[in-house]
Amino acid sequence: METGDLEIISPAIGLTARILFTLIFVLSGITHFTSMQSYVTLMPAAIPFRAFWVAISALVELVGAALILFNYRPRLGGWLIVLFLVPVTIVVHGSAMLTLADPVMRAVNVSMFLKGLAMIACALFITQFGVGPGAGAR
Repeated sequence: METGDLEIISPAIGLTARILFTLIFVLSGITHFTSMQSYVTLMPAAIPFRAFWVAISALVELVGAALILFNYRPRLGGWLIVLFLVPVTIVVHGSAMLTLADPVMRAVNVSMFLKGLAMIACALFITQFGVGPGAGAR
């Protein structure tokens, strides 16, 4: 079906997009281990075993990012990123934007919440369309 959209297929653009999209997850995944207590502190105190969940989330985001970045089963990588982002966006940023007393920090968390929603949308696109020509195993 013709959509009327301009189609430009460029491996360089695909690679650049994969690098830019996964960079935040690679860096965040690493810092989940190197600064674990900072991430534990961000989580609501009511959540049990917070250090365990921080470590699990780091593994999920690192594996998901690697699958997308190296174009090996990128759709699975997209689902792993969704699995990481949904609870983080809702539990960490959603609760902070509603409960923090400081209006500046509430505003920061509104931005982080919206960024999380945008990244979930990108990851969902990857789950459906892969990452371009030769998009790895489906």
